[in-house]
Amino acid sequence: MTRILDVRALRKHFPIRRGLLSRIAGHVRAVDDVSFTIESGETLSLVGESGCGKTTTSRCILRAIKPTSGEIRFRTESGTEIDLAPLEARQLRPLRRQMQMIFQDPFSSLNPRMTIAEIIGEPLLVNGVIDSTARTRRVEELLELVQLPSAYLNRYPHAFSGGQRQRIGIARALALNPSLVVADEPVSALDVSVQAQIVNLMLDLQDRLGIAFLFVAHDLSVVKHVSHRVAVMYAGRIVEIAPTRALFETPRHPYTEALLSAVPVPDPRRRSQRIVLEGDVADPSDLPQGCHFHPRCRYATEACKTETPPLTEITPGHSVRCIRATELTLTGVPAQ
Repeated sequence: MTRILDVRALRKHFPIRRGLLSRIAGHVRAVDDVSFTIESGETLSLVGESGCGKTTTSRCILRAIKPTSGEIRFRTESGTEIDLAPLEARQLRPLRRQMQMIFQDPFSSLNPRMTIAEIIGEPLLVNGVIDSTARTRRVEELLELVQLPSAYLNRYPHAFSGGQRQRIGIARALALNPSLVVADEPVSALDVSVQAQIVNLMLDLQDRLGIAFLFVAHDLSVVKHVSHRVAVMYAGRIVEIAPTRALFETPRHPYTEALLSAVPVPDPRRRSQRIVLEGDVADPSDLPQGCHFHPRCRYATEACKTETPPLTEITPGHSVRCIRATELTLTGVPAQ
């Protein structure tokens, strides 16, 4: 497999300005020392509570916002590796077609004044496909790819259901044959029955086209079904990253254990023991010393309050940011 993306020590800090002169009084550390890789044809999921930095991380990778520091090494179509972090808008434009995004809200992400043919064909037009016949032919191919009839070409977004709109959004994201697609909670706004259809469609497209997905999500049941690996974020940092099965069955970080305890088990004979975290989520503008999770961790020791744990590989492919990772026995979700 070919490595498509290599993120190294990524940081995004937003300044806090106060007073008449708008002087910088501090920083919100939205993303703080995040590192991971994604291979071609692989799905890496980013999970965590709201405000943990998942969406900011994905926006930095697509260069929708400029990171404060770190490297975003992306392998282009030609096989060369380019660090996207320092590039200006003019330098990024040729690379945009190779990195696309599927948005969370399938309605607000579509222009209500444009037909489906115009919405899906717009990326082609912007990137030099001027021939309208060629564009229409490509749009028809994309609609077939996402299992929608070509008769929908001249309809407007309001005429479709939520699931159909998200299929249109997926077709638009695939218009330029990208190698990396960031899916920012692509099924959270859909009905449960439709979620399964969209997730299965994405898996099928990945098998056929070899696309790499960065999948941002809250729903761990969906994550378990769609991911090859999972990265758990807390307060701007990745606290655990592992292959999906290993993370769900044998978590090594207390925060991961708490998240997994909320996953419903489809067995009436089993009662899940929900772990309710005490206290509030760490404030990214005023993070606690030592391990950021220690004020809410039931396994915390005095050392956790002062020692900042690095992200350490404890078994092949399984890395954890916890000084007690090797001594704790945590509860996961049993294999189905």
